[in-house]
Amino acid sequence: MKKGQSLLGSSSYVNQKKKEIQSSQPKFAEHDQFHHGNLLIITVTAADQNLHTPMYFFLRNLSIMDMCFISIIVPNACVNSITGNRAISLAGCATQIFLIILSACVELLCLSIMAWDCYVAICQPLQYPVIMNAQYCVCVTLASLLSGLVYAGVHTGNTFQLFFCQSNVVHQFFCDVPSLLRLSCSDTTINTVLILVSPVVLCGGCIFITMSYIRIFSTVLKSPNIAPGKAFSTCTPHILWCLSSSVLGQWCT
Repeated sequence: MKKGQSLLGSSSYVNQKKKEIQSSQPKFAEHDQFHHGNLLIITVTAADQNLHTPMYFFLRNLSIMDMCFISIIVPNACVNSITGNRAISLAGCATQIFLIILSACVELLCLSIMAWDCYVAICQPLQYPVIMNAQYCVCVTLASLLSGLVYAGVHTGNTFQLFFCQSNVVHQFFCDVPSLLRLSCSDTTINTVLILVSPVVLCGGCIFITMSYIRIFSTVLKSPNIAPGKAFSTCTPHILWCLSSSVLGQWCT
């Protein structure tokens, strides 16, 4: 890439600057709403002693990762729309890709852990304090973060060891691996395989979450001792977060 820089957006960007500025305003507003909501969750779950439970511990972690994910993409894209400056350094592009993959990976793992937490709370209530103890919660959180660091590092490292001899224009409002691979003149077989692994990882997490809830609802329907309302209230934070994550993914794309 020339002078270690790439350009975000298409060649018609400048001609559409006024339109982009107008479209960036609702993005800024939505970005602030996401941040305020996540900050509220973090503050409430940290301040209220009654919410110092595994479920809200993981919910707080999800809020932090959600804020990171949004902040990596949206503010920079909005500033670019307003200023018309589309340039991003190679190091900046690599950092953006690394943080996006890290945040997405850790968030998926946290959602899976929360599904497991709901399953244990409803299906194995007597063993819940033993299984979901404080040490276990911290360990699985650190393991999720470490897994995300490794996964993001592998993707980013394999992408930026390539030679880029095509156009330095990335046809996207943020740096992503597929766009960069189209600019490379190196062999991208390994990178393509890694990209194909990502949907498998995503599907694996979704299947785990779905199976957990199938077991939960099956247990609730079969056991007369479990109140459906209580079971639903236990799972509500996780269900709502899964839905909001789906909405956020569609919004970012």
